[in-house]
Amino acid sequence: MATYPEYMVAPIRQDLVEAGFEQLMTPEEVDAALTPDQGTVLVAVNSVCGCAAGKARPALKLAVASADKKPNKLVTVFAGMETEAVNKVREHLLPYPPSSPCIALFKDGELVHMIERYHIEGNDMMRIANNLQGAFEEYC
Repeated sequence: MATYPEYMVAPIRQDLVEAGFEQLMTPEEVDAALTPDQGTVLVAVNSVCGCAAGKARPALKLAVASADKKPNKLVTVFAGMETEAVNKVREHLLPYPPSSPCIALFKDGELVHMIERYHIEGNDMMRIANNLQGAFEEYC
């Protein structure tokens, strides 16, 4: 069940879709995106909160747009909306606790880099983007 009206989240979803992220809507889509044969996959758990708008999404877009090495696939789920898809992502993120927004990098189906909400809230957008680009350099 959705927490927010779709008209409210549609432009927030579109922000990442326009940057090349695929919006995952079902648990099956999540599992398919995170299989070992997908290579590197960047997962953004999107949110309506201010730190998603002011830090997470801008950092994601900057990191992807300006990186020399990039993940093979960019995907996103929306916290408070497609609950089953978000819960499936969170299963893949264990042992990390649920966090939104958050950003994760998978390589060959394994979680290799995680940025939790408290890392987003406690940093500026450039530090988050630099953190992501460092992970891209290491794993992509």
